Amino acid sequence: MIAALLKELGLEAEALGGSTGLEHFGSGESISSFSPVDGKTIGQVSTITVEEYDRCIDQAHEAFLAFRKIPAPKRGEMVRQLGEALREKKNALGQLVSYEMGKSLQEGLGEVQEMIDICDFAVGLSRQLHGLTMHSERPNHRMYEQYHPLGIVGIISAFNFPVAVWSWNTALAWICGDVCVWKPSEKTPFCALACQKIAAAVFAANGLPEGISCLINGDAEVGKWLAEDHRIPLVSATGSIPMGRSVAQTVAARLGKSLLELGGNNAIIVTPSANIKTTIMGTVFGAVGTAGQRCTSTRRLIVHESVYDQIKNGLKQAYGQLKIGNPLDENNHMGPLIDKAAVAQYTQAQQAVEEQGGQWVVKGNICAGEGFESGCYVQPSIAEIDADAAIVQTETFAPLLYLIKYEGGVENAIEIQNDVRQGLSSAIITQNLQESETFLSHWGSDCGIANVNIGTSGAEIGGAFGGEKETGGGRESGSDAWKVYMRRQTNTLNFSDDLPLAQGINFDL
Repeated sequence: MIAALLKELGLEAEALGGSTGLEHFGSGESISSFSPVDGKTIGQVSTITVEEYDRCIDQAHEAFLAFRKIPAPKRGEMVRQLGEALREKKNALGQLVSYEMGKSLQEGLGEVQEMIDICDFAVGLSRQLHGLTMHSERPNHRMYEQYHPLGIVGIISAFNFPVAVWSWNTALAWICGDVCVWKPSEKTPFCALACQKIAAAVFAANGLPEGISCLINGDAEVGKWLAEDHRIPLVSATGSIPMGRSVAQTVAARLGKSLLELGGNNAIIVTPSANIKTTIMGTVFGAVGTAGQRCTSTRRLIVHESVYDQIKNGLKQAYGQLKIGNPLDENNHMGPLIDKAAVAQYTQAQQAVEEQGGQWVVKGNICAGEGFESGCYVQPSIAEIDADAAIVQTETFAPLLYLIKYEGGVENAIEIQNDVRQGLSSAIITQNLQESETFLSHWGSDCGIANVNIGTSGAEIGGAFGGEKETGGGRESGSDAWKVYMRRQTNTLNFSDDLPLAQGINFDL
């Protein structure tokens, strides 16, 4: 199957690598890509050397000098064509995402659909990169502001969304007139190669420089090159909090800009008036989807004591119906974790739960037997535990849900929710208007995303995506997130024959 997929996407299971074009790949050491679905090797991908990196950045800069002069709507047309190309390759790319990363086929296809959607969004946006006009205090003067391209945008992406996060950045950066250099996760390099192949074909068909889209494969050292490089005004990094902290400090040291999308410790608050069915569905989807490996996965369920037992029993029943197995089989609800290291982190977290006084509602084990040969499959777990337990304060990238009871009013639940270092996504399930408005108020949820009567996962591309506190404060995708990819400029025009100065200052010349 995988050989046919790679062929359809223009790739072969052999030594491939990065850089800018379709033929120019890295000559560094190779990275092996293993599928967590069956443990088989997909292929070898060569990494980029520091000399090749420098040539890549030089080529990207040359491409930027030409690309920025193309009108934004024309750049939008190129992104429209990319969306069409992704539509044609949706099935194959979605299957590759599912096989290389391990998420369900529905989620793999959905991730490619997100890419298509952000392309559509960016096309319309290419005619709306607007500034403001304002009145000058000086006569016969006009003031306005406008936005200009930044230059090279460095993109560091994570394994859990191996293609969508790249597109969130590139679609907006390209219509803004920027060029992109992408360092994907070394755990999902073939997904990145497929995207590069698709994009490069669009550029070539339009006679555009191939340096507009660059791919550099490698380990954390390659990401460090991006963060340190003065030629790159913006680095967008998605991943763990320690990684983001390192990127932020390095980029800030050279006074560059960083866009960070880091960890989440997301909670759903369940109030006495909550719809039980909505709660169960939203929780299971949020906690189990992508095997708990989304940054928006539901980690904590904060439930009022009056409905606590009802929710606990409902979740236990729902978890008993989950089917775990090959994610390409649409009958299964959950696939594997990304690798055995992730499995080890999961079992260590389970041990910490027990050491810190947690009680199991559902305790999952490592799956064994036919179909689980990769050693990456686990059963999801639910634990009753105190909100201030150390393990609850930590993001475990796995299907581990903490069940927490609260008493009193919704303010008590919000206090529990906000009492973590991360601030990405949050939700409340309630039929009470006062509770929902309190949750959404400026003294309510402190997260970048706050939902009512839906779960913590499933953000739409039309809204800005991102979070606060140790989540990094970045915003990607919709709304006015495009502004981070541009530099703001204030302009003042004097259309008089005189030069009146501000604050009435005069020079007798």
